[in-house]
Amino acid sequence: MKTKMMITSLLIAFGAFTAQAQKYETVKGDPMQTRIYTLNNGLKVYLSVNKEKPRIQTYIAVRTGSRNDPAETTGLAHYLEHLMFKGTTHFGTSNLKAEAPLLDSIQNRYEVYRTITDPAKRKAWYHKIDSLSQVAAKYNIPNEYDKMMAAIGSEGSNAYTSNDITCYVENIPSNEIDNWAKVQADRFQNMVIRGFHTELEAVYEEYNMGLTQDSRKMYEKLMAGLFPNHPYGTQTTIGLGSHLKNPSIVNIKNYFKRYYVPNNVAICMAGDFDPDQVIAIINKYFGTWKKSENLSRPEYAAPAAITAHKDYTVLGKEAESLYIGWRFPAQRALSSDTLDIIGSLLYNGRAGLLDLDLTQKMKTQEAFAGFEGMNDYSMFLLGGAPLKGQSLENVKALLLAEIEKLKKGEFSDDLLPSVVANYKRDYYNQLESNAFRANQFVDAFINGEDWKTKTEKLDRISKMTKDEIVAFANKYLNDNYVCVFKRLGEDTTIVKVEKPAITPIPTNNDKHSAFLQEIVNSKPQAIQPVFVDFNKDLVKSKTNKGLNLLYKQNTSDDLFTLQFRYPVGSETSPLYGYAGSYLDYLGTNKMTNEQIKQLFYKLACDYSITSGNDETTITLTGLNENMPQALALLEKLINHAKADQETYNNYVATVLKGREDYKKDQRMNFTFLFNYGIYGKYNHSRNVPTESELKSMKPEQLINMLKTLSNSRDAQILYYGPTELKALKKVIAKNYVMSKQPMLKLPTRKYEAQTTPQNEVIIAPFDAKNIYMVQYHNENKTWTPEREAIIDLFNEYFGGGMNAIVFQELREARGLAYSAGARYTRPSRPGDKESFYTQIITQNDKMMDCIKEFNTLLNNTPEREAGFNLAKQSLLKSLASGRTNKFAVLSAYVRAQKLGLNEDLNKKEYEMLPKLELKDVINFAKDNIQNKTYKYLILGNEKELDMKALEKIGTIKRVSTEEVFGY
Repeated sequence: MKTKMMITSLLIAFGAFTAQAQKYETVKGDPMQTRIYTLNNGLKVYLSVNKEKPRIQTYIAVRTGSRNDPAETTGLAHYLEHLMFKGTTHFGTSNLKAEAPLLDSIQNRYEVYRTITDPAKRKAWYHKIDSLSQVAAKYNIPNEYDKMMAAIGSEGSNAYTSNDITCYVENIPSNEIDNWAKVQADRFQNMVIRGFHTELEAVYEEYNMGLTQDSRKMYEKLMAGLFPNHPYGTQTTIGLGSHLKNPSIVNIKNYFKRYYVPNNVAICMAGDFDPDQVIAIINKYFGTWKKSENLSRPEYAAPAAITAHKDYTVLGKEAESLYIGWRFPAQRALSSDTLDIIGSLLYNGRAGLLDLDLTQKMKTQEAFAGFEGMNDYSMFLLGGAPLKGQSLENVKALLLAEIEKLKKGEFSDDLLPSVVANYKRDYYNQLESNAFRANQFVDAFINGEDWKTKTEKLDRISKMTKDEIVAFANKYLNDNYVCVFKRLGEDTTIVKVEKPAITPIPTNNDKHSAFLQEIVNSKPQAIQPVFVDFNKDLVKSKTNKGLNLLYKQNTSDDLFTLQFRYPVGSETSPLYGYAGSYLDYLGTNKMTNEQIKQLFYKLACDYSITSGNDETTITLTGLNENMPQALALLEKLINHAKADQETYNNYVATVLKGREDYKKDQRMNFTFLFNYGIYGKYNHSRNVPTESELKSMKPEQLINMLKTLSNSRDAQILYYGPTELKALKKVIAKNYVMSKQPMLKLPTRKYEAQTTPQNEVIIAPFDAKNIYMVQYHNENKTWTPEREAIIDLFNEYFGGGMNAIVFQELREARGLAYSAGARYTRPSRPGDKESFYTQIITQNDKMMDCIKEFNTLLNNTPEREAGFNLAKQSLLKSLASGRTNKFAVLSAYVRAQKLGLNEDLNKKEYEMLPKLELKDVINFAKDNIQNKTYKYLILGNEKELDMKALEKIGTIKRVSTEEVFGY
């Protein structure tokens, strides 16, 4: 039950401010011990204390999204989200009084621009807007918000917009609450729209990137079918291209005034803090924010019932797939509990109906199910992808047949209690994450869920019966669905938003506001760093049979991670990874694959087998009380797996179909091109068995490889869990069938990154409206631990985030890309070398602009003392507030040992950073990136690129898709 409690008044650090006593609500039995405050102005504040590390996850959620966009300017909520980073009346400007009339004039000119239809007149009018924007930009100080977040050591500065929500994200050190609240309160009360046309260009880029994502088209068509007369279905979050071309600052301001009010906002925080102090600080800065006395939103008539299924088709170049969706009431309705559990009964990645009947039996390439809740309605979703030669109609029939099995109750009586047990396990495991906790608050606030109801969900689902599930499915999961087929074909409806002619705005890095300076100069009580001590924070031992064992006890819950690491990977043989994935489809002489899956799920334990370049790992996780049984089951599966030719043939078919699907995906094409460009033809993406090798291979060969590996005397074992070390050794001794012979020393060929002795352009084809591009440099420089601090500081200063030079110059000043960055990399193992690369996704016609600006920055690295100081301050605060704990302690030790280190590298970096100066960063740039030769890796449509300009850069090498993929 809810209780009301009072907190006493307190003094906060900034003098004699006395906080008004604040009432808050709690819910008995809430594992997060949440406090929910409501300030006098209606602002909701959700707080949950988690002392694991001195950091706090913060979300500021506004209960509005694209659902509330004006129909004539869709995409508005999302664009406002971008503009919220541009500053206020107090920061982001060097002269608000001089700037204000210019911004008003720009606003008025956009209103005229929206009415002009003649292309020539639009171009001329936009030139006027651009010219006036240059005058206003003299006073604009871009990125002051990002600089302040860097100054306080915030990580993950971001925001997102969806149907019902716009949410602003920061992860801050626990001693920076006051600074964070001061900035956010100003941002939400005094936002100023500036830098409008360059930020609009970034939104154009985001829109154009989405044109190649067939899943986005599928989702939009599904929503349109389920919600035909509601904004969920009639308008998208990104908005229409025609609306993006005709923005309205007036509409954005009106939207901001209507919805960005305290009684429509929630502050959600989880982490290391004193809630009494936090609420006092929030009240100090947000308490004077005036509430809206007439808060409202557009309301819509309920859509007509769907009485018969409707099929739709979208076209695209990515692999074929389909969605099936049913419409349901809002997420806060209790039907959401049932739908959530039905989703797991059908698909949980292990023992759901779709998992066992379709995925495991390889009747489809892919099959999944899930529930998506929203504020007005929700939907239940099925999805799938076909095998080679299989029709989408057949996949649809198979998916719906599983719904019929559910409706008939044709599933194991153990499945529902197993789903509930795993749901609880996953929930309590996620409570370790501050982001999960805070996101639960966001979810409840946006969807109008009572916190007591939300916290009692575990109790409700624990009481569900199979009969109730079956009855619900029979009542609601019928022919009242919408199906979207995504077929291969040319989408002739795609219209790219063309870039307008804009003049870059100055970054004005020599200027700063008094507000920013106050944040930078503040001196909160410092957080003392805590680094891993490899001699104290873990136990180095050996098993009863002499295997190396790293141990750390979990004293907080009943979860465990047990990992076996073997010193062979794809550089020795690419078949280790295939052996692990093939095992997933097998049973033993005594148990079927289905029985094994069901038993693992019943035990609330999982296993995974992954193979990297030089290491293969077998990992077991779950409830520690079931760890001995799960380990015994895993060992029986590996050592007694029953290979059969039919299963193997089907497995090979799914592998080959997956390879075909990769070639249709833009991002996968670039991933393979990136690896090809860096390593050449021999790289981990291409080092795979050929089709003929796979088909001719005996399945027993894969299983024997895995069996030999898992019994190896060369294993290193890592354990984090509640079991005492002595008892753990007994469990391992009982279940680890160790070979009497050491592993054979098989020949290994390392992946070697190639040097870049001269400029070279490598182009791989992909027909899209944008390109993916990297500039890569490598001159075989050797890394030493002493270089770690300067490398990280350079990355933070030059290319690491929104406050870095690359982002400022390419996105903020010129609007050349939605995202852009650069990174100097260090190796993760001895013998590998340092390297550097830039990366950007941009429109085809902006390619040479991007190359020009990148090379200007590379060859003339700007010297900005203020930016350098912020970069160093940000790194130091992140290192001081970071904590390595739990299983990560063991992983950190393994990584350090691989590099030949005996202490935490973060400790060395923290000690060295204060000694570094701007000249060190500039000298680093001169030595490592300036006037160097680069390999340009470009994925795009050559017909739309300036090839003559590229020819002037270096020799052009054209590679086919088949050469990039190796098959």
